[in-house]
Amino acid sequence: MQRVANYQEALNYLYRFIPNPQQRPDPADNLRRTSELLQILGNPQHSYATVVVAGTKGKGSTTAMIAAMCRAAGLRTGMWTSPHLHSYRERIQVDGVAISQTALVDAVNVLAPHIQENDIAAGLPSTFAIGFAIAMRYFADQRCDIAIVEVGLGGRYDSANVLNPLLSVITSVSYDHMDLLGDTIVEIAMQKGGIAHAGVPILMAPQPLAALVTLAACAAEAGAPSYVIDDPGMGGIRGEDEADEHTRGPIPELFDPYDVYHGPPASSLHGEFQVENARIAIAAAIFLQRRFPRLDDAAIASGLDRVQWPGRYELCQINGVSVLLDGAHNADSAERLTRSLIHDFPGRSKTFVIGCSRDKDVNTMMPLLVRAADQVIVTASRHPRAWSDLGALRAMVLSARPEIQVIGIADPAEALTFAMHHAGADELIVVTGSLFVVAAGREQLGIASDVD
Repeated sequence: MQRVANYQEALNYLYRFIPNPQQRPDPADNLRRTSELLQILGNPQHSYATVVVAGTKGKGSTTAMIAAMCRAAGLRTGMWTSPHLHSYRERIQVDGVAISQTALVDAVNVLAPHIQENDIAAGLPSTFAIGFAIAMRYFADQRCDIAIVEVGLGGRYDSANVLNPLLSVITSVSYDHMDLLGDTIVEIAMQKGGIAHAGVPILMAPQPLAALVTLAACAAEAGAPSYVIDDPGMGGIRGEDEADEHTRGPIPELFDPYDVYHGPPASSLHGEFQVENARIAIAAAIFLQRRFPRLDDAAIASGLDRVQWPGRYELCQINGVSVLLDGAHNADSAERLTRSLIHDFPGRSKTFVIGCSRDKDVNTMMPLLVRAADQVIVTASRHPRAWSDLGALRAMVLSARPEIQVIGIADPAEALTFAMHHAGADELIVVTGSLFVVAAGREQLGIASDVD
């Protein structure tokens, strides 16, 4: 193929490989394709340590926390996350700095000549797999000591599962992507638990009993020692699921990181739900101390204090108006967001700007999301997966909260501008429902950095 000449051409090339949602190839092909791409690049992932982070909610924040702790310990740290908010380059970072446009162009030009039907035995790879391989090569070129790698979807067949990590981490498991992962918490946990590897410790956040037992069984089958991060008084079990009453099976060993770590437990990330993410990130750092002794209490505390993860319970003051942006996009994250808002902002009037994606369980999510709202503006992001039927969104809100005012404004930037213009004294504006809507909000507020 002809070489890509600039950053936009590199993006255009990568996006050519977005899978057709109407076609469902064997998911195991993704692992074979990813492995072949890495072989073409010289298996760069073997030159540094890795941590793989899976889960439904909190995996991005947890990934960012672990990476920040490693950086604070003086380790050169790569980080792979998805999706991005504003620029594709956010997905590939070293020491908190995104890959440059030039480096991404060069990486595409190295890999693209090999991405042909006759070179990739399992067929053409996806955009995600190509980006993942580029990230792994970039981390090696940048002489990283460690890379913290977030699973994109599920775990068992995600590109990250080709790695042989030092440590596997599973954050909160709940209902999301049911069309791909399964309709029950057990089926979803089976996909998340697929990241277990023989001899590799696996840390789990507190889970519904059915998820916890399933994850423990996956770990046992793989030969992975498993631990659940103890939530005092709960024994590692959080919430309930309709399957729990029929659940029988092993429970992982309890591990409380605060028996070992004696520094401050709070991170710079706000929200009640970040307490759990910090707990499992601290636990991960403690396990990593066996390989990296510099990851001590001081490094953990410094990483927690410095971590940044935009668009997740992010509070901004713009021209005297308080705006909180959070990419809650499923029922569990909506419930956690609402609980945090009620706890952190009691008595304050709240206007929600909500936009959702079509592939989410919006009917279940919406009543939980608007429980703390006083007014709601429904909108739609510019993303192709956006839920554009504002009338249907408005009906969902009114079905849950018939007493509040609900209006529709199609463009999210205009919706946020309207909300800010009409904000009363001490009012809080909450932008949520989708990371795509949050991204549009951040760009409208002028707090986004590079935007593709």
